[in-house]
Amino acid sequence: MGILFISNDICFEHQPSGNHPERPDRLSAVFDGLKRASMGSTITKLSAEAVDENMVLQVHDQELISELKKISEQGGGIVDADTRMSSASWKAALVAAGAGLQAIDELQNGTATSAFCAVRPPGHHATISKSMGFCLLNNVAVTAKKLRNEGEKVLIVDYDAHHGNGTQDVFYSDPNVLFISLHQMPLYPWTGAVNERGIGDGIGTTLNIPLRPGTTGDVYLSVWENLALPIIEKFEPTWLIISAGFDAHRRDPLTELGLTSGDYNLLTSRIIQTVPAGRRLVFLEGGYDLQALELSTCAVLHALADKETHPEGLSNGGIGSEAIDEIAEILRTHEY
Repeated sequence: MGILFISNDICFEHQPSGNHPERPDRLSAVFDGLKRASMGSTITKLSAEAVDENMVLQVHDQELISELKKISEQGGGIVDADTRMSSASWKAALVAAGAGLQAIDELQNGTATSAFCAVRPPGHHATISKSMGFCLLNNVAVTAKKLRNEGEKVLIVDYDAHHGNGTQDVFYSDPNVLFISLHQMPLYPWTGAVNERGIGDGIGTTLNIPLRPGTTGDVYLSVWENLALPIIEKFEPTWLIISAGFDAHRRDPLTELGLTSGDYNLLTSRIIQTVPAGRRLVFLEGGYDLQALELSTCAVLHALADKETHPEGLSNGGIGSEAIDEIAEILRTHEY
């Protein structure tokens, strides 16, 4: 069995504006990464299908959906200070949100070991009631909600440089979805402190690991093994979804972290070991340097195929190692 690569050309037609960083060329770079990976018959390409709006309503408010449809029907426009739509954006958003549901069906039928959803607009900043941060609908949350409704225990790992505030918002009180975010702090959207750990029945199923500018791959791996893994082992997930933002790459123009594509390969390889093959999904999120997107996509696809590849060498020795003890002490205080 191989890897599903799920996309749709409508995702190219979401065009926020001329110089917007979340531009169609990003998806072209991801396809270049697929080509660079040279995986032949290991990859099965599927055309993503639009999600039913009733599924979206399990995550988002009706008012938000109505507003997005209205803006798109008017030919596009401003959603918030950072987020814009074109006339095709609503259709693209429905397809992006539907890709994960299609992936679940295929994986449950045993046709592949994992799926890479190469879709845009991204989703992890979209909260229950608000589209923001280049995101319209929360693609990962729609997928996780379906699995959650089927009785699964879902692990969401978000290694986008920006905190996945929207995904956290959706599952903040849910004991059956463990959300782990490794992100730069300080950085938009200015959320994701360690003491944001859930509410009600969901206390302890949100784990935020804020990292300082300059943090390198060795620190990411240490944080993963020493802070995240013990909590994951206690949670015992049955499915994994990765919010794969490639803007923690050192080339990214919007962030200040120090990863390379080699780090993405190694980190992803470690993350996918938390659940069995056939229960692993990856969603494209951020990443705004085209070369970094290409190399990192290649690296992650190789990780899904259990191949170690380093288009760039691993990073180490950067700022950030001193943060591990600080975060660990806070976690001990909160008794995760």
